[in-house]
Amino acid sequence: MPLQIGITGGIGSGKSIVCRIFSTLGVPIYDADSRAKWLINHQVALQSDIIDLLGTNAFVNGQYNRPWVAAQVFDNPTLLQQLNAVVHPRVFFDSAIWLQQHQNAPYVLRESALATKGANIDKVLVVSAPLDLRVARIKQRDPHRTEIEIRNIIARQPTDAEQLQMADYVITNDDTQLLILRVQELHAVFCSL
Repeated sequence: MPLQIGITGGIGSGKSIVCRIFSTLGVPIYDADSRAKWLINHQVALQSDIIDLLGTNAFVNGQYNRPWVAAQVFDNPTLLQQLNAVVHPRVFFDSAIWLQQHQNAPYVLRESALATKGANIDKVLVVSAPLDLRVARIKQRDPHRTEIEIRNIIARQPTDAEQLQMADYVITNDDTQLLILRVQELHAVFCSL
């Protein structure tokens, strides 16, 4: 099995761009959030479980009603935990199949907002950026969000200190250094592990 590197970082830190750079080097990347969205919209059994938990408003015309679901779970940690308990096992199973398809790679990246060392993560790479820069990036990417909404989202995620505590490797994405060079450095390290 290849080395499994979990890549994480708060919203607006730049995980996605870092992953795109790794992908240009031929590194297989499993994006847990994207796959979860795909599974929710394509697995009938999962849709049924979500409807059992949240009701029929969870889907509109067969598509996941993400804004409505987010509004239901945003201030309800118990309901969010129950939703995660429905979705996460399917994502874990999906990622195991994906890993089998990439078993000859020297290493793979698993992108997730909550990557921690465990059964399917050998090392953790944290992408970090200053809070104000993250807010500015999100405002540019999602102009419909207010700064208060953005800061509320950030407040619900693990803090930089919490993420850095579990990090084996860090990429600081503060626009003062070239990400490509840092990714190339880490690529060489990961290939040699």
